[in-house]
Amino acid sequence: SSSGSRTSEGETEKEILYWDTKIQPILDELWPLNNGNDAEQLWKKCSSLHRTLLEGNMLGKMCKRRAVLLKTLYKLVDVGSDQLSIQLAKLILALKVSGKNLLNICKLIFKISRSENNDVLFQNDNILDCLVEVLSFADPLGNIDAFLYCMGTIKFLSGNMILLKDLLNKGLVKTLVQLMKEINDANRTSDTYLCSSGHLLVQVTATLRNLADLPQSRSRFLSTGALLELCVVLEQHVNDKDICTNVARIFSKLSAYNDCCLALSECTSCYQLFLALLNRHHRKQDLVVRVVFILGNMTAKNNKAREELYKQKHSVETLLTLFQTYHELDVKVKINPLKTQNKSEMDESKNQRFSEVEDILIKLIRVIANLSINTEVGSALSGNQNCVDLLIKVLEYKTVDKCEELMMNAAASINNLSYYQVKNSAVRARQLHITDLLMKLLLCNNMDAILEAARVFGNLSRCKEVRDFIVQKNVDKFMITLLDAKHQDVCFAACGVLINLTVDKSKRPILKQDGGIKKLIDCLRDFGPTDWQLASLVCKTLWNYSEKITNAVLCFGEKETSELLELLPAYLDEEIALDIDTNGFDVDLLEHHKVCWESEFVPVAQQLLHRIQCHHSHLEALPFCPLQD
Repeated sequence: SSSGSRTSEGETEKEILYWDTKIQPILDELWPLNNGNDAEQLWKKCSSLHRTLLEGNMLGKMCKRRAVLLKTLYKLVDVGSDQLSIQLAKLILALKVSGKNLLNICKLIFKISRSENNDVLFQNDNILDCLVEVLSFADPLGNIDAFLYCMGTIKFLSGNMILLKDLLNKGLVKTLVQLMKEINDANRTSDTYLCSSGHLLVQVTATLRNLADLPQSRSRFLSTGALLELCVVLEQHVNDKDICTNVARIFSKLSAYNDCCLALSECTSCYQLFLALLNRHHRKQDLVVRVVFILGNMTAKNNKAREELYKQKHSVETLLTLFQTYHELDVKVKINPLKTQNKSEMDESKNQRFSEVEDILIKLIRVIANLSINTEVGSALSGNQNCVDLLIKVLEYKTVDKCEELMMNAAASINNLSYYQVKNSAVRARQLHITDLLMKLLLCNNMDAILEAARVFGNLSRCKEVRDFIVQKNVDKFMITLLDAKHQDVCFAACGVLINLTVDKSKRPILKQDGGIKKLIDCLRDFGPTDWQLASLVCKTLWNYSEKITNAVLCFGEKETSELLELLPAYLDEEIALDIDTNGFDVDLLEHHKVCWESEFVPVAQQLLHRIQCHHSHLEALPFCPLQD
């Protein structure tokens, strides 16, 4: 019988009285309910028991009769009600069980959590607090199996957005980072738990990946030192594909945000780790695509990150080997799709694999383009024959309509590399072939692709044979047409080509024949006050064009000359030139805007204005002192 229980050693009279008057009556009521399997009533009585134990300060290990309580509660598990089991689990965990008792209750909760239909049970109770508390206060290595089931439960539940937000608010990121730290520290001194802790870390990292989906989690990842501990996890489990993929998924998500990306870039160990992953798991496409995406984010705006990645041992070799591998795979998939049961399956399988491989190439080439922004790295890569050859191969066998982003990234990389005028430039060695290949980008219907091609033409047209090719292929006329685009970047790129063409005296008349003078002046009018670099480029083009001027009207045209005589003095007036709406502008940007006007626009605009005035019969030339070079 359950009535009348023996006292426990060390109990105070007050505790005995509380047990006999408050606890025992509830336990007495549980027995008949258990025999009738009345789950609803049992749930209510267990809830009452939990409250009563809490009020009597008998939770945790404070209760002298824990063994009696636990024996009673475990017998109720057999009722088979999920709702009752959750209540029992919450109560048993509140009694701070360990060892086999902890393992059994974690197994029970795990079983319930596997069904999405039971998510509501976890939403309506405080069981989540108990689970997070287990991870916070129990010994992970001494209860590794229990932790596995507990983490498995939390991982399942984190797939539910409501529960995920709840877990975040309960400090789960901090708890999991502390758990990782304990495991990492233990694995540094001994490999006893390396394998078993690896299984646990799969669940931990999968849960952190779900948490990383929440924008509000970023501050937690940063404040808890999560990124550094995740790097240690990678280092210790570099051969575990599941852990590596989960960590890569976390970094992939977080590195899309500037604050997290900067913090990751400052973890100096991560560069060599990412390269190690690419070497060890180069055939695991879902891992590779994420790692190169992370590296692309890290090197997009951070020059220090470009330098760090480049100086790692075999970094360029690793990236180019990967490039070669996936280029060959891309060609292979295109030519020889795997045999499948029917044509429909064959097309679907081919397209899926083709898309995955292409995605890796897109992100990998982006890394190369970003690295090339750094002067030291870009100069070295521009002389790397293998790198340039691979980029050319992409341009050779791909088309813009089917592989738009890949083609644009390849063109952007070549543009960055072609900027450097080094003696051993592999781009310069094949510049005519590259120029020819870029024609398909220039003549497509995509303005972004046209822009990338025009930028490369701007760099390569510093060479006379490329300028001759441009005129031969009527690219010059196309560049003049692009001035009508009413898009600053496009006009800037087109001007870059046109200014190089005006270096050759024989090519200067092209500007006037195709209405280029008027369109350049339109660009100056439209964009001058907001982009002094573009305005400067327009003036330099007109300056080169008018080198042999004898009469301004004959050189530029009557209307065009009048417009220049109106625009240039206005733009050289500081009050007019810098009178822009400063609302929303950063102070540093405004200062940069002023510096561009003073250092880039004013010198060339003054010289151009003086030249026009000197060769315009209706105006007397103003005194002018040419600027010293």
